[in-house]
Amino acid sequence: MVYWQMKALKIIVVGENIKLAVSSGATSEAGVVAGAVTEEGERWGVEEKAISEDAWLQLIKRYLWKYKSPLVPYSDLIYQVSKTYGFEPYWILAIGQQESNLCKKIPQDSYNCWGYGIHSRGTLRFDSYEAAIRSFAEYLQREYFDKGRNTPEAIMQKYCPHSDGSWAYGVRQFIEEIESGSF
Repeated sequence: MVYWQMKALKIIVVGENIKLAVSSGATSEAGVVAGAVTEEGERWGVEEKAISEDAWLQLIKRYLWKYKSPLVPYSDLIYQVSKTYGFEPYWILAIGQQESNLCKKIPQDSYNCWGYGIHSRGTLRFDSYEAAIRSFAEYLQREYFDKGRNTPEAIMQKYCPHSDGSWAYGVRQFIEEIESGSF
């Protein structure tokens, strides 16, 4: 389901057979959209990847709700910390989905939904989901994004270096699902 808010729609004739519709200020969960229809009825569209704050908040809540995650009450916080650290919220969601099925399979009383700091020497634990979210967002920025690791494959090299690629594949699939809103 995609939610639309149209402020203005402009039809531009591009050629004999193509009309382009551009929405000024239109937002959806997919972002700002432009589309075209040929006179034969063929449709195509272009999406801008920027997603508005309201759309992100709804997308995060819907995604967490769909998967019955205990993180639903922290949807706003997930958005806020990702913006504070300058990365897209889907990273927190996708890695949490890959590591713990969005916090449904975590070490008892750890609140650690991302699997970081969980190894043979012990388990990184937090006092709450809020503390865990804040810590994980800072950790992602410091250890990955600040060092140019900004793809699932680049993150995987350090996050779980023994993976055969399935970790990155899973994270990428979850990111695509989140971005598309098709869940």
